Amino acid sequence: MTSEHLIQNNIRVSLSKNGCTVFRANVGKVLMSDGRWFDTGLPKGYPDLFGFRHSDGKMFFIEVKNEIGKRRPDQIKFAKFIKDKPVLYGVARSEQDALNIVGAFK
Repeated sequence: MTSEHLIQNNIRVSLSKNGCTVFRANVGKVLMSDGRWFDTGLPKGYPDLFGFRHSDGKMFFIEVKNEIGKRRPDQIKFAKFIKDKPVLYGVARSEQDALNIVGAFK
């Protein structure tokens, strides 16, 4: 089984080579030395990758999953929220899936 981290890195490279700027959303919480939690601030369910096509500036959001990965409820909620917005969104299990989502075909 392929790790989501490897799939994510391959997608980033492929999209970058195909006319896109792509960012990885680093999310999580860290316990600070004073006992407080630091949260990155992105909404729960925010996709793993986001960016834009150079050709027209169209934004995209990609949730990366491996062959058997399933979206969490907060990821499904984010997908429903963004569905009617003028952006591209999808779940990618491969580089080709990501290229199809953003319309940057190899």
